[in-house]
Amino acid sequence: MAGTEGGAPGFGVALRRLRAAQKSAKGVSLYSRYVNRPVGRVLAAGAYRVGMTPDQVTLVSAAFSGGGIVVLAVGVPSWGLAVGVYAALAVGFALDSADGQLARLLGKGGPAGEWLDHVVDAGKITAVHAAVAVMFYRHFALPGEGWLLLPLGFQFAAVMIFFGGLLKDKLTPGGAAGPAAAASRWRAVALLPVDYGVFCGVFLLLGSQCAFRWGYAALFCVHALFLAGFLGKWFRELRAVR
Repeated sequence: MAGTEGGAPGFGVALRRLRAAQKSAKGVSLYSRYVNRPVGRVLAAGAYRVGMTPDQVTLVSAAFSGGGIVVLAVGVPSWGLAVGVYAALAVGFALDSADGQLARLLGKGGPAGEWLDHVVDAGKITAVHAAVAVMFYRHFALPGEGWLLLPLGFQFAAVMIFFGGLLKDKLTPGGAAGPAAAASRWRAVALLPVDYGVFCGVFLLLGSQCAFRWGYAALFCVHALFLAGFLGKWFRELRAVR
């Protein structure tokens, strides 16, 4: 596709430039590498063509994620609700990838945009588990009140993984980026259970209280195991920093 009359690249040109400007795949799960980033790339090219800024894309991402979380908290569990919540969260996650890709395309990345992106991520991770707790309390026939603690534990594990990984990257000299050749397919597969995009898929089970409850509990157990492993790994790596 040729560029537009004003000299700015068209959608196809922008898409090709975005493909050539991807971040390293190191430490990224298969879902993010082969689903979320490619979808985000298309959304970034579309946002470029309509003149959006990266911060505006971040806010649209927050609107989709926030809308899905609100519906989760106030809606009645059903298969229709399951599809709606999943779609809103998945689109929000793809837009979360698009804002950074658009910033690289425009050369407009900066501390303010990064701060906004991380604030939205932190709010999303915290709120989605709070919404599950509200839904459990309002609509689920739980075997015992102890199940109400599950979203709180999941929230703790998810926030610790997000903040611990973010802080580890900031404290590592030279940042966390590495050569693309260092990306491991095995590690990409192993990281799937703690990928936010995979987590969003559990909401497709909302039409069945039992299936959702056990699916959510299984993902919590995996997150708790990964948290223990990540904390030890990150601490050892930071202790080796001179």
